[in-house]
Amino acid sequence: MIKSRFWPDKGIICEKRKIEANGHKIPILILKKEGSIGNAPGVLWIHGGGYSTGMKEMVYMGRGESLAKNFGAVVISVGYRLSGLHPYPAGFNDCYAALVYMKEHSYELGIRDDQIMVGGESAGGGLCAAICMKARDTGDVSIAYQMPLYPMIDNLDTDSSRDNHAKIWNTRRNHKAWKMYLRKLGKEIIPPYAAPARQTDFSGLPPTYTFVGTAEPFYDETLTFIENLKNAGVEASVDIYENMYHAFDINEPDSDISRKAIREFDKHFKYALDNYFKEQS
Repeated sequence: MIKSRFWPDKGIICEKRKIEANGHKIPILILKKEGSIGNAPGVLWIHGGGYSTGMKEMVYMGRGESLAKNFGAVVISVGYRLSGLHPYPAGFNDCYAALVYMKEHSYELGIRDDQIMVGGESAGGGLCAAICMKARDTGDVSIAYQMPLYPMIDNLDTDSSRDNHAKIWNTRRNHKAWKMYLRKLGKEIIPPYAAPARQTDFSGLPPTYTFVGTAEPFYDETLTFIENLKNAGVEASVDIYENMYHAFDINEPDSDISRKAIREFDKHFKYALDNYFKEQS
């Protein structure tokens, strides 16, 4: 069962705020460890939901909140516009605006600006990968590390997403979600900011960690993404969990395999805190 809590654990302070950008107000949550004195790593955490569902409060269900609780990070969860009413590029633009906000307000937020990171699950992982690409291309923000967990990044079928009938996410839901998200593009060529698997240049992207299950639709696209990063000289790694379905760590967080995945995620994040820094230009 999915954990149904949408409030922070004891010891975590949550502030609600709205960002003025893209002609409207973008709601965000700011999570900090109680007693935080600043100069902390900053993490933009992006929720999943196939680009069409979900909410910023999902930060409490997955890995996002734990980064504040266990590592003292300042975690920002963005309530981006969903594709049911606002197809690409609305949600992408909202997430990018939140990233720029983190940089421009880093001192006020208690974030060290040489350790701005991005992460997210599923569609949130796809948006994570996409905004890291734009940040590289524009030079607007220097990102030290990215964590696109089992990311939704390929709008075309792969061997694992074709004829997939696993629980939580499958071929039918995947096709429907991509059609909804990309509908404004029509027959245009799909850009990498919309579907990061369409990227042809992976050089200069941030060091990357992810994990994925072999039973889920995004297995092949995740492995291809990591391989493309490595081939471009980017430090990148993936942990693979046999026979596990989409978002298994969120749906059964107390199972042995989920506990292992969470431990490995924490280990990689701790390594990133000690080793990955990128000064703003």
